[in-house]
Amino acid sequence: QLQLVESGGGLVQPGGSLRLSCVASGFSLDYYAIGWFRQAPGKEREGVSCIRGTGAYTNYADSVKGRFTISRDDAKGTIYLQMNSLEPEDTAVYYCASYWTFRPECFLTLSDYASWGQGTQVTVSS
Repeated sequence: QLQLVESGGGLVQPGGSLRLSCVASGFSLDYYAIGWFRQAPGKEREGVSCIRGTGAYTNYADSVKGRFTISRDDAKGTIYLQMNSLEPEDTAVYYCASYWTFRPECFLTLSDYASWGQGTQVTVSS
């Protein structure tokens, strides 16, 4: 059974860093795109970043480019989201999600993603 479990959220001051982890089980990452999404209170869920293949292709929302980095460790079946220079606007529940694809790239289209984790809360506040 395909399962995604996020961890690593917490409370951090503006300018700080956090690393989120998403452990994937029940499937091989070889033919799946993995994405990170977030949802702030009262707002729609939005794409943050995605990764496809062994990291050769990555995609980022404009709002996080240069601050967030997505990576994966296939041996551990884990996808990471390193978040630096965090801002209060980054406060949200962060979800990882997956979809099967034979294409080499990935996209941040919400409806493409079939499987979702339970989410982890990230709060950026002084």
